[in-house]
Amino acid sequence: MEDNIEIEISETNRRNEQIIINKKHKFNFSFQRKDKSKIYRCTEYKTLNKCKSLIILNDKKEVLKYESLHNHLEKEIDVSISVAKHKIKEEIKKNSIPMDIKLKHIFNAVSQEMGLICPEYSTIRSQIIRNINKQFPLNIKSFDDIPIESEYYKTKRNENFMIFKNTDLIIFQSPFQAYLFSNYHKKIFADGTFYAAPKFSYQLFIAKTYVGEFNMFYTTSISILKNKKQSTYETLFKEIKKNANKFRSNTLITTINFHCDFEQGISNAAKKFFPI
Repeated sequence: MEDNIEIEISETNRRNEQIIINKKHKFNFSFQRKDKSKIYRCTEYKTLNKCKSLIILNDKKEVLKYESLHNHLEKEIDVSISVAKHKIKEEIKKNSIPMDIKLKHIFNAVSQEMGLICPEYSTIRSQIIRNINKQFPLNIKSFDDIPIESEYYKTKRNENFMIFKNTDLIIFQSPFQAYLFSNYHKKIFADGTFYAAPKFSYQLFIAKTYVGEFNMFYTTSISILKNKKQSTYETLFKEIKKNANKFRSNTLITTINFHCDFEQGISNAAKKFFPI
């Protein structure tokens, strides 16, 4: 086995794990053994070259075995492009706001790290743009397009804050917002807005509560409604009440002081689930 093997972790275009050896050869993941060690084969294994080179790593990415049987030319340029694309992709993943990503800034940082082996910016610019576009949420064009599960439904604490979705309604409420609603429900203020609502919906409905200890209003839920039917509002209040009651150990929420200067359907629905 060769001494001083330099290993870099990369990935294929299909997001499968790939190993770079000495900045010259690429190895794709082949399979995992019972002892959790992984076998990687040279990317020329399935070509006409049928290269038999392989490397075996343990679960700590330490080399257990390396058979350098390459029967083809080294691929420094191809390897450098793969490494650069992977490093750039990892940098993009760190940025939670895709609109703020600066293409050339990321490339310059990676280029400085890689040194002379880094490919030219024009060579991988399209790849950078594709990776940035993958950071954006789906292009939602209808209510049915809204996914049931999404990374965008997670808080920074990895808590799910999308609590309900059907064909007419989607409700967002974090555990902290549910706690506020359940413990500070004496004064709940709600309002619907049309201007900030998605084009495919009827309105964006926001509920807030007043917390006297801090003399501040806090949002307790945000919902997107497809229509203004009373039955939709009833479902909204039913699900919010059910979710908030999870944070009450003794008594359940029965009544609230609800303030809303909106449609009659909202008032009727609120009275049904939070009778005075």
